[in-house]
Amino acid sequence: MPALGNVFKKFNPWHKEEEPLPPPFTPSTAYLFLAFYALIYFIPFYLSPTTRPSPTLSRDAPSVIRSRIRSVSLSCALCTLTTSLILSRYAALSPSATLHLLGVYPLALIPAVKILLLTALLFLGPLYSYFIVEKGYKPWLTLQPLRETLTEWTDYRNYIAGPVTEEILFRSSSLPLLLLSRAPLSGTIFLSPIIFGLAHIHHFYEFRLTHPAVPISASFVRSVFQLGYTTLFGAYANFLFLRTGSLLGVCAVHTLCNCMGLPQIWGRVEDENGEKKRNRLWTVGYYLLLITGAWTWYGNLWGLSESVETGLVGVDQW
Repeated sequence: MPALGNVFKKFNPWHKEEEPLPPPFTPSTAYLFLAFYALIYFIPFYLSPTTRPSPTLSRDAPSVIRSRIRSVSLSCALCTLTTSLILSRYAALSPSATLHLLGVYPLALIPAVKILLLTALLFLGPLYSYFIVEKGYKPWLTLQPLRETLTEWTDYRNYIAGPVTEEILFRSSSLPLLLLSRAPLSGTIFLSPIIFGLAHIHHFYEFRLTHPAVPISASFVRSVFQLGYTTLFGAYANFLFLRTGSLLGVCAVHTLCNCMGLPQIWGRVEDENGEKKRNRLWTVGYYLLLITGAWTWYGNLWGLSESVETGLVGVDQW
């Protein structure tokens, strides 16, 4: 399957065989599409009493989660259809080429596994802490965490529904439009995630509803911090999606990051027994693995994320 630079040959400014056509719309228009997609993702949350939280109805209530999953599934279907029609109308792409640009087909299983392993390097320390120090491997012997994810609504939202729908909307449906508009690659990777981060700002309102005793300044700092790391993750996910063309891969990476959370970067790592000498050894091992994992991730960022067959951007464009 060709890279995006070849699929969009007539719009590709790097293609030298013939003069490229001007893009069908500007990058500004593409960014407006992204903003519109973000709005139709979360605004319906507040249009219905079944999805709108209140001081007496938490966003974690199973009924709210179920209704929101139905809502975002419909939003993702609408955005995917819109992008597919735009690609078909303005780029005259075949159905298989459109599916390729959406990251759906081919499945790109090997690139997906590679970027999942790449991302896991960033969590070598936390994985060591969870599986070894806290003996987290024990419940996995009976697949208890997997069963909980499939049966508990908060886990299902956080680790399956949330990552899948967000990647469909912010990567699969959005990035092809930016590339079709011939937006700068740096802007596509680093600017579009700001919209992804801002789409989480509504959590400030919901947090205030359920935690009225928390000072508003603390709530604001919490939301700004969330904006920062979601924007950073969005840039990373953009990079991986463009490099591999794998929607499956970025969904898996998103799920892993949601499962692990932010790594501990200070303080002592402790086991369940609280033995000081042993905990010092756990702590040394944790931070050594954290640093080693980050260094190894950096060294393999380009190699493990490269996929010439399914990537959406040609090698000559990076």
